[in-house]
Amino acid sequence: MATDSRLHALAHRARIGQFVSVGVVGAAIETAIVALLTTLFGVGALAAKAVGAECSISTMFVVNDRWTFAAEGEGGVVAFVRRWTKSHAVRLGGLAVAFTVLFVLTSVVSVTLPVWGVDLWPTVANVVGIGVGMVLNYVAESLFTWGVGGEAPP
Repeated sequence: MATDSRLHALAHRARIGQFVSVGVVGAAIETAIVALLTTLFGVGALAAKAVGAECSISTMFVVNDRWTFAAEGEGGVVAFVRRWTKSHAVRLGGLAVAFTVLFVLTSVVSVTLPVWGVDLWPTVANVVGIGVGMVLNYVAESLFTWGVGGEAPP
């Protein structure tokens, strides 16, 4: 069955490990950018998140395309751009989740985390949002962007 094949492909431990590893790098990039922009430059948490997210998403896409999902999809520039576009569309869902978590944890919940005179709560809240969005991103990227467990998407 096609569904069993897709579920088996999604549960592939090595691929999950690669995706999570790439996600950790992406999260580190995004977190560093959010921390720098909010603590050193006074940029608001959501604006800093937007800048960090785009840098992170583009980096993760390239690494996932060349490593995690290297055996999936077609070659060539047009196919690469198609996957990049699909990946960005998919990541909008994960980003919406991450932004919502960040908004709730920084605007609805009244928490601060002062460390050496700097409030690190926006940075921690951002990491929580990234974690929540990661599961959604793995499933959607696997199925929609790279078409694992089935035919490669057109």
